[in-house]
Amino acid sequence: MTSPVDSSWGRPRPLHARKFFVPILLGATLFDRIAACVGALFGIGLTALVCGIAFNGVHFPLVPLLVAPMGASAVLLFAVPASPLAQPWSIVGGNTVSALVGITAVHFIPDPITAAAVAVALAIGAMSLLRCLHPPGGAAAITAVLGGPAVLAAGYQFAFVPVGLNSALLVLLGWLFHKLSRRHAYPHVAPPPPVNLHGTADVPPQNRLGFRPEDVDKALEDLGEVLDVDRGDLDHLLRRVELHALGRAHGDLTCGEIMSRDIICINWDTAPNVAQEMLFSHSVQTLPVVDEHERVLGCVGLRELVQFGGHMTDIMSEAAIAKPDTPACELIEWFAEEAAQAVVIVDDQCRLEGMVTSTDLLVALSRSAIRT
Repeated sequence: MTSPVDSSWGRPRPLHARKFFVPILLGATLFDRIAACVGALFGIGLTALVCGIAFNGVHFPLVPLLVAPMGASAVLLFAVPASPLAQPWSIVGGNTVSALVGITAVHFIPDPITAAAVAVALAIGAMSLLRCLHPPGGAAAITAVLGGPAVLAAGYQFAFVPVGLNSALLVLLGWLFHKLSRRHAYPHVAPPPPVNLHGTADVPPQNRLGFRPEDVDKALEDLGEVLDVDRGDLDHLLRRVELHALGRAHGDLTCGEIMSRDIICINWDTAPNVAQEMLFSHSVQTLPVVDEHERVLGCVGLRELVQFGGHMTDIMSEAAIAKPDTPACELIEWFAEEAAQAVVIVDDQCRLEGMVTSTDLLVALSRSAIRT
């Protein structure tokens, strides 16, 4: 058995039957899978409970207070919360809009089978136009058509109660669950594209070599497939792949090997004008700020020190911190994306051990490349 032609190579690839049974959910750990089960239990159970309490004793058409599409929405919300299809507007908008489309279809098309087919087709179109594509929306559209006399009697109200209400409650509970579990940020926000932090017209350093955003767009064009991943997430993933590949090539190079050890630092109570004099006299760009136990509290540079009048702990910025055994290549992200002047190296108690500047890293990687 063969698969369709691979557009990137122009020839068919063998497809083994056993691959149909291999999970395709990338990046999920065992804990993530268990958390998804617990989240669905929490989300669906409380959604049904809240709706039951809210409408207890209220004269309401005999429609279900929890509709079946919520089960599919819960799978996306708790198992793949980073998916564009699982975001709040996708869930609430997709389900509600699809239910409205289904109710409209059943009003104009007498045959239920035809009405169901038309409802799903139009629901896909409506969700796409409104940027709220959500697979369970197709089920919501069919439920509106084939839900029986109670759903027909409810009319357009069915789209808002229970469908819209169920969706909104589920999203709220999903947000609360992910916030408490601290495994995923929800709603998911894709990393922004690299920008030039200096405010000039130059291309950001990350885009001067290697691939660029337009290369990602072209590759997606060549692939000819719709992927369930945000464009920004894909770009960020590929850049992480580049960093890990570079780290593998220079994997034996650690921060402890290339760091400076005789570090000029200041205490938390040093006066800003004294710190500025130390910057100039030692020709350095960054001074770590430490407490009486040599624990790093932050760092200051000329940018912070021009804010005279404040205490050192008020004007210092957060330090970029790494451990001596951290692979040196991991610092590239700090220098390129965070515009750090130096990375402070600390021990397990956050005591100052050394510092790596961009110059230190550049020289070390150059020598490592020559050895390789």
